[in-house]
Amino acid sequence: MLAHGSGGKLMHQLIEKMFVAAFGQPQELGGHDAAVVSCPQSRIAFTTDSYVVRPLFFPGGDIGKLAVNGTVNDLAMAGARPLYLSAGFILEEGLAMDVLWRVVCSMQQAAREAGVRIITGDTKVVDRGKGDGVFINTAGIGGIEHKCIIHPSRVQKGDSVIVNGDIARHGMAIMAVREGLEFESAIESDTAPLADIVGHLIAQEIEVHCLRDLTRGGLATSLNEIALAADKEILVEESSVSVREDVASACEMLGIDPLYVANEGRFVVFVSPRDEKRVLDILRGHPNGAGAAVIGRVTEGTSGTVMMKSRMGTTRILDMLTSEPLPRIC
Repeated sequence: MLAHGSGGKLMHQLIEKMFVAAFGQPQELGGHDAAVVSCPQSRIAFTTDSYVVRPLFFPGGDIGKLAVNGTVNDLAMAGARPLYLSAGFILEEGLAMDVLWRVVCSMQQAAREAGVRIITGDTKVVDRGKGDGVFINTAGIGGIEHKCIIHPSRVQKGDSVIVNGDIARHGMAIMAVREGLEFESAIESDTAPLADIVGHLIAQEIEVHCLRDLTRGGLATSLNEIALAADKEILVEESSVSVREDVASACEMLGIDPLYVANEGRFVVFVSPRDEKRVLDILRGHPNGAGAAVIGRVTEGTSGTVMMKSRMGTTRILDMLTSEPLPRIC
């Protein structure tokens, strides 16, 4: 069990026997608190995020895997190849060491799968009842090795809007555990690293206009953010948005719209219609894009709004998320 005030020798032992054992002792640290690295690319991407999910372990993932994939994916959405991560741990007094070890091992495995290195970090202990077990902050640096400018401002009228698979699984995996919902098989989070699949698009010289991972606020909120930034109107076909049956059932039971549920392995890509088929072929040929589909188009309007055409043929505005229906899921 972790004791409050675990400083000095005890904290040194924790770092050496757990974090260094899992992540290695990066040569870049060289005995300093800051890692010194080389970034030969002319452009880099830099991001940070914090993870406070509850429960710490859920079907398909855990807070450690989420902390790595989430930051890797933020870099990927800028078209960057993830290189290095930092990891900051806020640990609650009384946390079992085997729980922390599971999280650390999961991070190490996720980093290896994503092709990224965890090279620096920090650890702090807070009073019992103040930390919910573990909070993790990760920051990441990625190299941009191409000349593409990937940004909402590059979204154009007529662009195809493509998603790499079904939506809402991550949020519902966590909510199902919390609410004790039982299905024939557990809903598993879709958490996955996306840098490789994005790299395939760029390597094939696809003219990617915009990318966005569909995390907090889900598909609907992400599309609204892009529409506003691009000052364009997006029309989504409800029938083209894939939601797994068990996920849809969970959403219905909890009164939640799957369009607003967070994902951790899904992203949207805006490309010219001429590249649509190539993009679908590339995505569907990758394990993280097998269910890729065109879900909509950028239309004539310049209102910064998102419209949805229902299965019945009616059209409605798909608003920005105004509340927080799913707390603590990432």
